[in-house]
Formats: sequence, structure tokens, C-alpha cells
Amino acid sequence: MAAIALAAAPVTYIFGDSLTDVGNNNFLQYSLAKSNYPWYGIDYSGGQATGRFCNGRTIGDFISAKLGIPSPPAYLSVTQNVDTLLKGVNYASGGAGILNDTGLYFIQRLSFDDQINNFKKTKEVITANIREVAANKHFNEATYFIGIGSNDYVNNFLQPFLPDGQQYTHEEFIELLISTLDQQLQRVKSKRGQCLKRINEWILQFNSNVQKLINRLNLRLPNAKFIFADTYPLVLDLINNPSTYGFKDSNTSCCNVDTSIGGLCLPNSKVCKNRHEFVFWDAFHPSDAANAVLAEKFFSLLFTSVKSAAPTPSPTP
Repeated sequence: MAAIALAAAPVTYIFGDSLTDVGNNNFLQYSLAKSNYPWYGIDYSGGQATGRFCNGRTIGDFISAKLGIPSPPAYLSVTQNVDTLLKGVNYASGGAGILNDTGLYFIQRLSFDDQINNFKKTKEVITANIREVAANKHFNEATYFIGIGSNDYVNNFLQPFLPDGQQYTHEEFIELLISTLDQQLQRVKSKRGQCLKRINEWILQFNSNVQKLINRLNLRLPNAKFIFADTYPLVLDLINNPSTYGFKDSNTSCCNVDTSIGGLCLPNSKVCKNRHEFVFWDAFHPSDAANAVLAEKFFSLLFTSVKSAAPTPSPTP
């Protein structure tokens, strides 16, 4: 729903939810938001599930490739070795949201606040090893890719059995999200199916408020450059005009899922053979091929001043 970046550089720190998670949830013993089993990863290198909620690569994987750098590893998969941390880290967690109680029924997930706290630990390790001046330079020149917000609706506000949808009007909920996101972003930079019309309108309203927040942050923090890439029109165009991008199906998922049990692909699910023709892999997540298209668009929006180190890799068949 929202993707935000800061300046462009050879090292990237990624935050977000299942759209950018590369395996952090694998290390959360009781998490119900996992994808470390078939058929996830069927088109990833080696054909093995890695914890990515996709048949192949995430948007973060593609953008890293276009920047000419390796895709950052999951934070919980790496040792606190300074040489590793200096190359970038992925803190994203499936089920995460801006609000700490978003995705509560997944039992375990790393909320955006949790991810920022882990990033703070990364900063402490790096600063202790290369000293403050060098560490400040490193973090000031790094890129921060943040894709967060969809779960605050899908797995919070829109769920009738959760309190936020009952406690707040939509306008109040947006205000809560924006005020929380405002504080979180300053901490980072401190030292498928048929959609309901009303929900689409809410998303547009939220994204409009995020853009206003980004404008304020750029004025408040002149040494940081925040850029907002609105994912909504990009994904909507893919859904409404799939043939324009070489897709044949944007209404059903490649992996035949049961939405009554969460919409995830399961080992006993039926998987399509022509995966490159589907916009969606499961009920919620784009396919490898769709992520390649979205990454190309995101890159042009987020990194207009940065020449791509390589063209977007061809989607896997």
C-alpha cells in the first residue's frame, strides 16, 4: 500500500510485511504467517521455499538487482557480524503493520516498531565497530525501502472481530496510522478478488495522507530525502489491464487457494503451469512475474536519479 525510500546508495535496509519478507518469519516459532513450504519458492533459485510469500522473487529482490547489489538477507538469519550488516539487512515480516496490534492473530510477527528496534541494534553494532563518524556516513548514504500499511487494513481495521474497526471511524483510523508512521519514520532516520468500492476509497485517502506526511518530513528533516511511491494505481493497472504487461489472468491466483483458511498456497494446493501469465501467486501476493513489472515501475519512481545497474531480470516461466 505504501512504499517509501530515502536517497539512493549501494546498500539497502528493507522494512515491511509479507510483500518483502525474505525469511524472518521462519525464525518465529509460533508464527502462523509462514511460507517456508511448497509451493512457495518453486521459481526461486534452487526451487526451494525461503520464506518469501511468492513463487519466486519479491519486489525488494528485483530492486536490489537493479541497484547492482545482492538482496539483503533476513535480519533473524544473520549473525551480528559487522561486515554482514554493512552490506544491508531485510527486517520485513509477514503479517506486520504500522500498528503493533495489527496481525495479532498470526501470534508472532515483527511489527514495524519491532523492525525499527532491530534496525537500532544493527546501528549499535556497526557504530561500535567503525565508530560514530563512519557509521553516520554509512547510514546517511544508505537506501531505506519501506513497504507497510496493507495489513493495517486487511488484518486489522477490516476484520469485524478486532477492536480497531469498531473503536475508530475510518478518518480516526487514518489519523492514528499517519501519526504513528510519522514517529516511526523519524526513528528510522534519526541519529485480488473483487474489491469493495468503499475500501478502495479508503486506500486512496490513506495514501493521500501518506504523501502529505512525506512532504512534511522532507521539510522537517532536510538532510533526508523521503520519496513516496503509491503502489495502489500501479497494482490496479496490472489488475485492470493485465494483457498490457503480458499477463492473461489477474482475477484468480496461480496457486488454487482456499480463502477460508487464509488464502495462502499450501503443499496440497493445485498450482498452474503457466505461472508467468498470472498477476497473483496466491490470494494476496503478486507472482514473480508481477513483482518484476512492479519493481520496474517502483525503480523509476523511487530512483529517478540513479541509473539501473542492470535491466529487470526476466520473470521465471
